[in-house]
Amino acid sequence: MKMVMRIDCKGLYYRKQNKIIRNAAEEGETEFILDNANGQRYIGSGIEKKIKITVNGVPGNDLAMFMNGPTIIVNTNAQDGVANTMNAGEVIVHGSAGDVIGYGMRGGKLYVKGNVGYRAGIHAKEYKKQVPIIIAGGVAGDFCGEYMAGKILVLLGLNRGEGVPIAGNYLGTGMHGGVIYIRGEVDEYTLGKEVSVLPPDAKDMKVLTKHLKEYCEHFGLDLDEIMSEPFVKLQPVSSRPYGSLYAY
Repeated sequence: MKMVMRIDCKGLYYRKQNKIIRNAAEEGETEFILDNANGQRYIGSGIEKKIKITVNGVPGNDLAMFMNGPTIIVNTNAQDGVANTMNAGEVIVHGSAGDVIGYGMRGGKLYVKGNVGYRAGIHAKEYKKQVPIIIAGGVAGDFCGEYMAGKILVLLGLNRGEGVPIAGNYLGTGMHGGVIYIRGEVDEYTLGKEVSVLPPDAKDMKVLTKHLKEYCEHFGLDLDEIMSEPFVKLQPVSSRPYGSLYAY
């Protein structure tokens, strides 16, 4: 019978908590439930095993940083720096997430049901078939996708109030790789000058449908309803937007 390791995180120092998880994972434990989480940092960070961690409560900064394989499910909100430089695995947040999510992300999937803060997905990159995925069901703050060098980033803007923009200003500033899909419209004055707005083609819609199907399954959403509104695609104008500044 498969056993689940349950940890009460109330008052537990983050280093001690993470050491418990690491040691148990090295000994063969594959599933963890963290109760009463309250700001403990670095949960799942650097772990390279195929384990599952369920967080009941709000994890601290840098959840899943440098992670390479685990699945983390957060049943409330998450703080800043989720999936910082993550290499592989999956993070599923059933609430909202803070700033700089997916910073330098190199692979894996980050699904957020609610809103995300400033600078979501900045400096993310991809290599051949290793393409990181970020999907947020709500809205994003300023500088979303800043300096992106690769990745698929999707903003759905679900349940936003009237007049609330799906993303803040400087969307895609410095972007030189990857693609951003926006459900609905985006005001061009909010965009960085390095991106252009295009209608998605059949290949884009196939990619979108594939990832949104999985996203909807995690959160109990209706795929047909989400796909009923058109998407736009943001892609970089150049792969070297600052070449003239740094090359002589």
